[in-house]
Amino acid sequence: MSAERAPALDRNAGWKRYLASLKYGTYVIFHPFDGFWDLSHEKRGTLAAAHTFLGLFLVTWVLRLMCTNFQFISAPLRYINIYEQCGSLLLPFLILCIANWGLSTLFDGKGRFQDIYMAMCYALVPFILIQLPLVLLSHMISFDEYAYYTVLAGISVIWSLGLVFVGLMQVHDYSAGKTVIFLVATVIGAMIIMFLMLVFFSLLSDAVSYFVSLYREIVFRLY
Repeated sequence: MSAERAPALDRNAGWKRYLASLKYGTYVIFHPFDGFWDLSHEKRGTLAAAHTFLGLFLVTWVLRLMCTNFQFISAPLRYINIYEQCGSLLLPFLILCIANWGLSTLFDGKGRFQDIYMAMCYALVPFILIQLPLVLLSHMISFDEYAYYTVLAGISVIWSLGLVFVGLMQVHDYSAGKTVIFLVATVIGAMIIMFLMLVFFSLLSDAVSYFVSLYREIVFRLY
């Protein structure tokens, strides 16, 4: 085999594995117990696919706010900042992953941070698959059919939350009861992390303001 063909074959193999891991997301949502186990233990998932699902989730959220028929969702479009919307979802998502990983040692969890992140991202697939068509569907149905829209939107959220539960249970090899306790601890841990971050940035902002004021005072007195 020539040296030129080897990188091309590697790229093709990597591309095929990426597509297979994307397709595997549909298997996970319908066979969560086997799917999440194989996702981490049999290496059926990839970080590239997880990043894709997370990106699609953010895109879906923004499109839902900006493009859904005003009869079904009222969002002040002029005040919507896409970057703020994405950040308000991405930051808590990553903090939850970090809190889950940090507490896994105390709860004898077996999952690595990569496994936790991938499970959380793959759990977003139902939200994407249901909410994206709902954006288009909202322009094709009347307000009298709002109940159908609400039910489908609710199913997308409940389905994803259920997959998060099963995914973390399989990743860490927990029982259902221990997973419930672990998830409660994860949420509390994430809240503590966010509180500490707010305190840190508040103190940092005060420190910066102090030194800026001090610099201005020195410059004013010298010049």
